[in-house]
Amino acid sequence: MLRRTLRSLTAGSARFLNYGKPQNPSYNELAARIDPIKRTGETIEVKRARLTYQCRKRGILESDLLLSRFSKKHLQSFTMEQLDEFDSLLDEPDWDIYYWATKNYDVTPLPEKWKNSEILKLLQEDAQNKDREILRMPELH
Repeated sequence: MLRRTLRSLTAGSARFLNYGKPQNPSYNELAARIDPIKRTGETIEVKRARLTYQCRKRGILESDLLLSRFSKKHLQSFTMEQLDEFDSLLDEPDWDIYYWATKNYDVTPLPEKWKNSEILKLLQEDAQNKDREILRMPELH
């Protein structure tokens, strides 16, 4: 009886396994990707506020921490063109941004469109944490 129960638990949990596939699907496997909202007429202050919010509310803690600290440090000095590039970067999946920022290209390869990104290079510098400080979410104010 116990073996049958264990066998059914094992068989039931097998459907949750990745069966050897990578965690993130490659881009050609994403059939139902939703296009990002195109915003027009946004003032620079509104764009900064929206991007600050989007950095803090990503969905995974690692990206929240990395991006919210980055936005606190850099967004006020960015030009509109830099904000647009950062906005495009935030349209990418969370784990991809995280792996690109930490230069872990074995897990998620860096697409050609981000290879010369000034914003991504800044994010990568921040992610290195050269000062070895304890990372915490910045204050909202």
